[in-house]
Amino acid sequence: MYSYYNENTILYFNGEYLKASEAKMDLYGQSLHYGYAVFEGLRAYKTESGEVKIFKVEEHFDRFRRSCELIHIPYKWTNKELVDACYKVLELNGLEEAYIRPLVFCPPNMTLKAAEEAHVMICAWEWGAYLGEKLLRVKTSSYQRPNPKAFKIESKSAGLYVNSILASQEAKAEGYDEALLLDINGNVAEGPGANLFFEKDGTIYTPAPGNILPGITRATVIEICAELGIPLVEKFFTIEELKQAEAVFYCGTAAEIVGWDSLDGQQFSKPFAQSLGKTIQQAYKAKVLEKEFKREAQVA
Repeated sequence: MYSYYNENTILYFNGEYLKASEAKMDLYGQSLHYGYAVFEGLRAYKTESGEVKIFKVEEHFDRFRRSCELIHIPYKWTNKELVDACYKVLELNGLEEAYIRPLVFCPPNMTLKAAEEAHVMICAWEWGAYLGEKLLRVKTSSYQRPNPKAFKIESKSAGLYVNSILASQEAKAEGYDEALLLDINGNVAEGPGANLFFEKDGTIYTPAPGNILPGITRATVIEICAELGIPLVEKFFTIEELKQAEAVFYCGTAAEIVGWDSLDGQQFSKPFAQSLGKTIQQAYKAKVLEKEFKREAQVA
């Protein structure tokens, strides 16, 4: 099992910097019992200049606040306060390349009333690409993304991720690397913890918002496509249409950008190394490291 902390690890908890092994939460907490909490995932990189930077930190904390507002959890902190705490946690733990996890959670409350108070915690650890470096063998899940009328799916809420755990575990139990979830209408939605893009005839496609968590890395991929002049279309599409794609990739803060090998055992026609996804992957890496990116001609 991966060790996220040791006896020397320091985290941020309600304005203080404490040893992770000594920080405590209440077993009667509303978040523990009902999944009523909000989290974020950020990455810090040692950039080309040698400075440690958290990628798109303001965008992440804007979403953090918005996620709390959407499910009525009090958010009493400023973004600057929490951004400063992230950098301090990195410094105290001697981390340069790290994954950062802020969490807002609620105090004891065994009712279903909205929280009146909330706590905040920020921790960090060294973590490679969440889905690894190799191409993914993906399985269409029997689980769907929740009906957007049943939940605020654009909120990065803890309880919603039980759906992700079920889908991911189902796929891995059947020998695949990851799952793909459809929406309630049978259209392609997203992965358990990542957004999806596919290439077809020189254009990149991605599911339209409405039934997905529109991620910050997803927005960065859209930004990269605009910068590189790659045509991009947001639309609803079926699993059958996806299986006609030339190449596919997932993206997310934890996963970064990772190509697919196959879907339900069917491989794609274009090697990922020759795809637009590979170009976008390279451009993304240059962007987070604040390096100049020079697009190379694709190998036919």
